[in-house]
Amino acid sequence: MKKLEKHNSFAGVRPVLTIVMDGIGIAPAGDANAVSLARTPNLDRLMNDYPMIPLRAHGTAVGLPSDDDMGNSEVGHNALGSGQVFAQGAKLVSASIESGKMFASDTWKTLVDGAKKGGTLHFIGLFSDGNVHSHIDHLKAMLLQAKAEQVAKIRIHILLDGRDVGETSALEYVEPFEAFLADLCADGTVDAKIASGGGRMKITMDRYEANWSMVEEGWKVHVRGEGRQFASAKEAIETYRAETKAIDQDLPPFVIAENGQPVGTIEDGDSVIFYNFRGDRAIEISKAFEAGADFDKFDRVKVPAVLYAGMLEYDGDLHIPSRYLVSPPEITNTMGEYLADSGINQFAISETQKYGHVTYFWNGNRSGKFSDELETYVEIPSDIVPFEQRPWMKCAEITDKLIEALESGKYDCLRVNFPNGDMVGHTGSLEATVCSVEALDLQLGRILAAVDKAGAVALITADHGNADEMAETDKKTGEIKRNKDGSPKAKTSHTLNKVPCIIYDNVTKDAYTVKADDGHFGLSSVAGTVVNLLGYNKPEMWDDSLIELK
Repeated sequence: MKKLEKHNSFAGVRPVLTIVMDGIGIAPAGDANAVSLARTPNLDRLMNDYPMIPLRAHGTAVGLPSDDDMGNSEVGHNALGSGQVFAQGAKLVSASIESGKMFASDTWKTLVDGAKKGGTLHFIGLFSDGNVHSHIDHLKAMLLQAKAEQVAKIRIHILLDGRDVGETSALEYVEPFEAFLADLCADGTVDAKIASGGGRMKITMDRYEANWSMVEEGWKVHVRGEGRQFASAKEAIETYRAETKAIDQDLPPFVIAENGQPVGTIEDGDSVIFYNFRGDRAIEISKAFEAGADFDKFDRVKVPAVLYAGMLEYDGDLHIPSRYLVSPPEITNTMGEYLADSGINQFAISETQKYGHVTYFWNGNRSGKFSDELETYVEIPSDIVPFEQRPWMKCAEITDKLIEALESGKYDCLRVNFPNGDMVGHTGSLEATVCSVEALDLQLGRILAAVDKAGAVALITADHGNADEMAETDKKTGEIKRNKDGSPKAKTSHTLNKVPCIIYDNVTKDAYTVKADDGHFGLSSVAGTVVNLLGYNKPEMWDDSLIELK
């Protein structure tokens, strides 16, 4: 049991609500800052009238290798929910490759040995150096090792990014990679080729079972080799760009073929590695490969008998996939577990796009609940439409249910994620993202009124930035990069900016002091602040709270 220790003089306040404004960072006002451009009277009032401490939400503050690495929702919610910083996927994988531990693992040996018995070794994953879901250097290291171990035939299935990197940067990765493959194959000992691909928001990388048709489209091109054929990935990208005007993440699927025949279908006896290290968009394709005859999400038509592995174990409770190359971080002593063991009722809500973040990732990459009796999780189904076409998403419906929960008096500790700023920000549409922020602000007004009515306290924060920088900038001059027509070059990735943490307290603010911002506070400080407000001391292993109880 992990029980919280009551504070000796402060009884606390109930309930305490944590609001995660996904993708809302702090940046100077400007023509590309959707947060400052939006009309946000409620957020403005919060920032002006209540204590606000900027929190670090990227790099080492959330367990990533360096402060050049942007944060993301998964590591952000791990830190928010655990009160601690754990080494995360990118760092773990890089260390495993550098030490050679990955290549000494039973999983690597099994897949390589399988491919050497006449099969093909396939790699599927996000094709960039964004370091959020994957890194191309990890792929290259595995290709070099596979050749060294005398694997004769290798095929790569590339998922184009344009989301964690520049929106039209695909050829900046494809062309050098083709040269890398040419060098790899120059001595004739290995045959390695790109076999299929498509935009990450069109195929394969769905999450939270929001749109299984994406996975089906990926299965068709990767496994069955069915789809529009091209002689090269470069030809596919250039053709689709000319025809659709889409950015990389939205480019349609393609198959590389020679003489009308796909170069890299997946067959019985092959080995397959899904090389993304982040789990949310890797689980469904893993299920498709590993599920038996009872799989009912789509008709796979062809189900080859393969050896399959993920870069990491993407779901530690459900053990998906059954084989993996690197052990994921073991996140322990989370806030959810301490609250449940202390008898505190909890409520978590979001829509499908971020539901797993306020549950699975918040609880340390753990499926299910710590207590069925004390915890209530609510998922509002997301619409399957392009986010820029409906930028308000489900924020009103989420707020309806959240207010019901506050008014019920049943819950002591509540948390909510509003995906708008992040999911719409990823589209690159400044106009739509401004709308998304304004829609969120309307709901903040409703929630704050309900918080006051319930005699509650709220922490309003974010998991990382996104909407705060909607255009790429020149690193040397700081000027916005422009397209040929003079329009800003859209930025679709997360930012390196800090995020706000506002303490909205009209009840017990005289019972504590807010600590001075000395620049070291990160997302992991939120958990200690929450339990302090509830009237408990934070567990010793958690990072510092933002407040000092009197």
